[in-house]
Amino acid sequence: MNTEKVKELREKIIKGLDLTYERLIAAHLKDDSDLVVSRNGKIVRIKAKDLIRKK
Repeated sequence: MNTEKVKELREKIIKGLDLTYERLIAAHLKDDSDLVVSRNGKIVRIKAKDLIRKK
């Protein structure tokens, strides 16, 4: 693969991850549920509304 194709593929992957993140947050907002993540090796529950990006 040349550099340009690698760059295009990277951009598509990042856009896909951003879309997945948005859909995940939207689904948890709809259900008013928590997301469970690992932070520094500890399990943490975070409210979806706390992850909304402020504009």
